[in-house]
Amino acid sequence: MIGGMWLTVQIVGSLLVLVAFVAVQADRMRTDAWSYLWLNATGSLLMAVDAVVEGDWGFLLLEGTWAVVSFWGLIAKSRGRATGAGH
Repeated sequence: MIGGMWLTVQIVGSLLVLVAFVAVQADRMRTDAWSYLWLNATGSLLMAVDAVVEGDWGFLLLEGTWAVVSFWGLIAKSRGRATGAGH
């Protein structure tokens, strides 16, 4: 059961990041939008937690960094600072 739960966490996290990516590529979302930042932050955080549980350190480096940068963007946006090019 535990393995199935973490597989679900992986899939949900991946889908959140992919939805943001596809939306930007389709010009449906801007990279400085709250929704883009939240989708990336939440999805990458879920995958980083899964990487810790699974002991997948390379994946943790990728997703942990992605989560930190995404949350950094959220904090910057909440303080009224630019978060990127805005696509």
